Amino acid sequence: MKIEKKLEILADAAKYDASCASSGANKSDSLGGKGVGSTGGSGICHSYAPDGRCISLLKLLLTNSCIYDCHYCINRRSSNVRRAVFSPEEVINLTLDFYKRNYIEGLFLSSGIIRNADYTMELVIAVARTLREVHDFRGYIHLKTIPEASPELIEIAARYADRISINIELPTQKSLDLLAPEKNMARTKVAMGRIRHKLEDAADRRKGGDKKLRHATGQSTQIIVGADESTDAEFLDRSDELYRSYKMRRVYYSAFSPIPEPSAILPLKSPPLVREHRLYQADWLMRFYGFKTNEIITPERPNLDLELDPKLAWALRNRQDFPVDIQTASRGTLLRVPGLGVRNVNRIITIRRHTRLRLADLARLRVSLSKVQPFIITADHNPSKYLLDSDLLRAKFAPRPVQLELF
Repeated sequence: MKIEKKLEILADAAKYDASCASSGANKSDSLGGKGVGSTGGSGICHSYAPDGRCISLLKLLLTNSCIYDCHYCINRRSSNVRRAVFSPEEVINLTLDFYKRNYIEGLFLSSGIIRNADYTMELVIAVARTLREVHDFRGYIHLKTIPEASPELIEIAARYADRISINIELPTQKSLDLLAPEKNMARTKVAMGRIRHKLEDAADRRKGGDKKLRHATGQSTQIIVGADESTDAEFLDRSDELYRSYKMRRVYYSAFSPIPEPSAILPLKSPPLVREHRLYQADWLMRFYGFKTNEIITPERPNLDLELDPKLAWALRNRQDFPVDIQTASRGTLLRVPGLGVRNVNRIITIRRHTRLRLADLARLRVSLSKVQPFIITADHNPSKYLLDSDLLRAKFAPRPVQLELF
């Protein structure tokens, strides 16, 4: 098979991995995504480097052949798709050619499992090792590792990558038993734990002055939403554990997408994309706003409100905590006000040392006044009882139903 055809097949197969995606972009698939501005054509995607830069990456599978039979995966063993395999040399040459033409700044490499996990991991490492040691490649490399591979191989992969990841795929072992019987949650967490310790060791060595050390700076994972009956509470509980216990840099939520010739146990359609969006919002609240999972999700409602963002939904459930005086409220309290983000909270704390804040001051900070007014007190504003009514507020903020017109 010609290299161009392999690139079409294996770049297109890689698009299902959301842990290196052009978030929010409307992207064409790799088979037809040509033209200026396409974020999916020819396997090129956008991601973020550890220092926050948005970078273009060549996103590929080494192969879409796989010995596993995960029901939700288009590349599963029983799937009727056209298969292709890159040799490590082909991936190396593609990466260097794209890089020299300034199309990309790095490589994202994943793979189906061929022969066994260790054999596949050795091929992935061979690509990264050759790029680094033979070609002195200093671009960004993200390697998808395999939890079933030996710890020694995963540790070697981390030496050549800027970031590594292991996909946890589903939130519970029960779900894995149903949809991915070859995968084991405990084994995946053991691998994540080893990676965490190696990342911490590398960070300590850098602090100690080892400037020549090359080692991954973080790990991430992906979890599939809507492929089974798992609730949002289960997704967020698992993510919370991953952030706390394994220092995960990012958990990516990927809405299940129906695949050709699907398994009979899969849903016939994908979940609403707003569900994936709400999970990202809730994840953000946990990481940067000090929320706990049991505040975002209640036992009575184990799934997120699709009509309201989770911060606003929490505020409406806890209306007794509002309004808050932005002149005196703590930083943690201000972070819980709907409409106030981290940057503006920091600005408010700085400004209020010198003057009493008014609504006009918030407007100059580009705060959404319509969203924050029911929840705050300023020098010239104190919400009325009408504005404090949760039901009225829900009606105000919930999306209005679309009305069909005859003409």
